[in-house]
Formats: sequence, structure tokens, C-alpha cells
Amino acid sequence: MTQSPAAPLPPPKERRRLREAHALTQDQIASTVGVTRETVRAWEAGRTTPRGTKRVAYAKLLASLEDEVTRFQEMTQPQGAAVASLQAEPPCEETAGSEEQGTPADPGTPAAAGAPAAQADPPSQDAPERPPLTPAQAFDALYAFCAPALVRQTYLLTGRRELARESVERAFQSAWQRWPEVATDRDPAGWVRATAYEYALSPWHRLRPRYRHPEPPPAAAPDRALLDVLLRLPPSYRRTLVLYDGVGLDLPETAAETEASTPAAAHRVLHAREALTARLPELADPATLHRRLAEVASAQRLRATRAPAVRLSGERRASFWTRAAIAFTVAIIGATALTLGTAPTHYEPPVPPGATVGGVPPRQAPGALSDAELTLRAKLRQETSHGPERLVPDVR
Repeated sequence: MTQSPAAPLPPPKERRRLREAHALTQDQIASTVGVTRETVRAWEAGRTTPRGTKRVAYAKLLASLEDEVTRFQEMTQPQGAAVASLQAEPPCEETAGSEEQGTPADPGTPAAAGAPAAQADPPSQDAPERPPLTPAQAFDALYAFCAPALVRQTYLLTGRRELARESVERAFQSAWQRWPEVATDRDPAGWVRATAYEYALSPWHRLRPRYRHPEPPPAAAPDRALLDVLLRLPPSYRRTLVLYDGVGLDLPETAAETEASTPAAAHRVLHAREALTARLPELADPATLHRRLAEVASAQRLRATRAPAVRLSGERRASFWTRAAIAFTVAIIGATALTLGTAPTHYEPPVPPGATVGGVPPRQAPGALSDAELTLRAKLRQETSHGPERLVPDVR
């Protein structure tokens, strides 16, 4: 009796792409196959491989999802080039409706971060060729996908609405200044997200006058309690928790983005969950915590600035600092030239300090004249200007 061959499965990244292409969550996949969410996450990360009946059910589900994607691409084949060019930039925000009905979407779950772009069928020869996206259009596409989610994520990190918007704008301005580097990066969305998090969690904001006083908390009492506990965590723990339980990254990706080892990231997640559970026991379930983070972030009216305005502001800021650097360099050159022009051309040894000479009697001041000296002085003054008469020597 021979054993039946195992059902074929696509690569781990392709599994995740198929799920996100249909706006399905890991919980929905897990309930369909009959496993837990952590198991589905491990399958999509490639850490484990399904076996037995679970593998057959999972393979059938992925095959049905792939068939739907193929039919959709055949229907929209004339637009294949434009779709492929837009999907080259991985979106940061999960498609609306990914959660249950009446529940807001995740605060920026990356829909295709780290996943390859959809392989569209090659257009036919009769289909018109679409020009490639310009750098500005590609930047605007990345901003449209990532900015709304990043604003909500940075709000969870800081609890400040204005700082969240400012952090996202600064991150995209830096991305526009380094666009050749960001456009060729393996994960442009992760690059922008890491920059926004670094700016939002900078300790120098506490020195700014506008950020010395706290902003009004959320209106709902449960949201205030969750945000208060979240802001009491250390910045590194808070960032790891938002990435893992809020954004939905797996543990290796979270560790890589926080520049920590995988065990260190796992300990941070565990300690952060323990601190949250100690204050809010109803958040012990990771799925409940994921949903509550999404609700707190989505309850705030956080809107990102338009992409052209961000690009223009970044260009103006770069121009200002470039001119400032040029002016400072010119001032340094002028000061150096003035110093070289007024500096001595030869060595002048320093004058040694005076030294006391011993054995020399101190100089005495002249005292009063005696009577004989006064008489002699009067006699000399009475003589003619040519002096006294010459004395003739006696030769005898």
C-alpha cells in the first residue's frame, strides 16, 4: 500500500499574498482550516509546514483563492501593466472590511509588506503599453497606501495627534530626499515606518514647548485606559507591541525592524502583554488586544497631509538646509582666509619673564644737601659760563 503524495503548497510569501489579496485575516483562515491564528502565522512565515488533513484543506483553500485572482487578472488584462506597477510598492494598510462587520480595520496592517508583487499575465500585443510611473507618481502611490495607517500607528506610540502627523510627514520627506534608495529597497513601507517610529519616539520632543503638556485623551473610557497603560510602557516595549499585535508582523520581522534579536523581541512582547494584562485583564487574549488596538487608533480623526504638499515641503526644507550649509561653509572659509592673512609669517620667540638678580644693593635716592654743598653750588653758579680761570702750572 503506497502513501498518497502530499498536497502541493505555494511558497510562504505567496500564501500571505493570496490571503491579503482577498482581504482575509489570519483568524478567518484559521477558522476555515480548523487551526489557531498562531499556526496560520507560522505557515505564512515558513517556520512550520502543515501536514495531513490540515495540509489538504489549506492547499484547497489557497488553490481556490489563486483561481479567483487568476480570473480577476484575465478580466482586467488590459490594465495589467498599471496594476503590476502599483503593486510594486507594498501597501501598509489592510483593505477595509478585513475585520468583522462593525469593527474598524487594523491600525496599518501591511497588506503586502515583504510579499512579491502580483504576477500579472503579460499583456497581449494589441493592448496599448502604459508608460512606467514617474518617481513622483510612485511616491504618491506609496504615500496613499501607507500614510493613513502610519498616522494611526504613531498615535498609539505617542498619544499625540499632531506629533503623529508630523512624524509621518518627516518620514516621507526623508523618503523623498532618498527616493532612489527607498524605491529600490526590499521593503519601502518598512523603511518609511521605521523612520516614522524613530522620529515619533525621539526623547528630544519633550524639550519643545508645544509638547510639554499632554493632549486631550480619547473620549471613551476604555480607550483612555488602554492608551494610558500603553504609554506607560518603555518606548522599546511599546514599539515592539504595536508592531507585533497592532500591525501584525511576525516575530522575526518585528525583531529586524526594532534592531533586536528574536529572543529579545519575544521577551519584550511577553513583558508588554503582562503589563497590559495586569491593568486590563480583558486584554489577555492576543486577538482581543489586536482588535482593541485597532479600535483605539481608528476612533481618532487622524488625517494625513496630501502627498504633493509633503513633497513640496520636503523640497523646501532640503533647499533651506542646503543654503544654510553653504552659508556656514562660506563663513568658515572666510574666517580661515582672514586668519591666514593676519597671522605672522615668521617665528617670534616669546619675551622671557623678568628674573630677580641678587647681590645688587638697592638704588638710594639723593638726600638733602648740607651747608657746605649749598655754598659750593652757589659759588659754581656765580662763575662765568666758560668756567673758572685756567690755572698755570708752576714749573719751579
